[in-house]
Amino acid sequence: MDVQFLGGADAIGRSALLVNDSLLIDYGLDGGTPVRTPPDVEPDAVVVSHAHLDHVGAVPSLLKGGRRPPVHWTPPTRELADLLARDTLKLRAERYDRPFTRAEIGALGEVSNVHGYGESFEAAGHTVTFYDAGHIPGSAHVLVDESGRRSTGDEGDTRLLYTGDFHTADQRLLTGSTARPDADVVVCESTYADVSRGKRAETERRFARALRETVHRGGTVVVPAFAVGRTQEAMLVCDASDIDCYVDGMGVEVARRLRRVDDYLRDSAAYRAAMGNARFVTGGRGQKRRIARQNTVIVTTSGMLTGGPAMTYVPEIRGSPTNLVAFVGHQVAGTPGRDLLERGRATFDGRTLPVAARTEAFDFSAHADRDGLRSFLDDYRDARVFAVHGDATERFAADLRADGYDATAPTAGETHTV
Repeated sequence: MDVQFLGGADAIGRSALLVNDSLLIDYGLDGGTPVRTPPDVEPDAVVVSHAHLDHVGAVPSLLKGGRRPPVHWTPPTRELADLLARDTLKLRAERYDRPFTRAEIGALGEVSNVHGYGESFEAAGHTVTFYDAGHIPGSAHVLVDESGRRSTGDEGDTRLLYTGDFHTADQRLLTGSTARPDADVVVCESTYADVSRGKRAETERRFARALRETVHRGGTVVVPAFAVGRTQEAMLVCDASDIDCYVDGMGVEVARRLRRVDDYLRDSAAYRAAMGNARFVTGGRGQKRRIARQNTVIVTTSGMLTGGPAMTYVPEIRGSPTNLVAFVGHQVAGTPGRDLLERGRATFDGRTLPVAARTEAFDFSAHADRDGLRSFLDDYRDARVFAVHGDATERFAADLRADGYDATAPTAGETHTV
């Protein structure tokens, strides 16, 4: 089996893995300016692990020029991929770096093939199976079995497990990953290979306490949250903690779409209750400003303050230390969210503003931490391991080698025969 790391190898962003020059796993965006995609390829089939932009964002571009490779994903990933693609095009409507066209988004319906967890299917001559990865709804470990290629004269029989992004601990939205299918090769994400977290329940208690105390003192809380996964997790935590909240931004439509596939959630009844507790914002800036003046909690995109309704809410509450900006996701260096946490000021719609409101970060990450990664890999001590999708992949691979693993940290563009 030949494995080519097109992107997302020694960095986070634009993940893409090409197997045997025919099967493409993920095809994501790096959301900078200009937007960057992996190298152009013409695969026989595409498999998508989950609906985050760095894994699915560039998939519509594979359909340019009349190309129509079949695209395989779980039902939630299919639901959300279309929404993410249309939002990407909307955000870049006035730029020249649009990665695909509206027609290519429409063509996704012609090539889409949905599969549940544990249902094997054929793709580009390989047998592929999805397993629940516990990251976001519909996220999957992707097992690729090469034995199906024997019918073409290829005697290979390698089994490759592409972990995608995954979490081994339970969240309110999802149950942690427990699937450990047999594999000879594991391509393992390492986003938080250097991080050990405390107990999730304690993080939830601190979060709920901070929200209640702020509202009780007459303040407003803005919770910047990623649209897919984190917004819905924050909704569930608020509902379980008897905290009323507003929800704004693209996370509203994501929440609604997940109702269509709620059998992929940990507790569909709890999810429906959280949807009932949340008040979805549908109005413009005037309504948002009125809500910001209430003593309430507002969960809104974007998670790193790079756009969305947060551009209205945070400036509205910035003047008083009674108010709180409660981050629930990682803030990448150079983003307004990171600037606000570190410097007490940030740029909103081109204006750099000081923020007197308090800030606090809560680790609600949906990725496995160091202990989770190592516990997962305990079942693959005899496999060849490739550490990818992280800022310290070489250090993680070196730690694994010191513990007896056959581990490598590939770089983008490398091809390995396994």
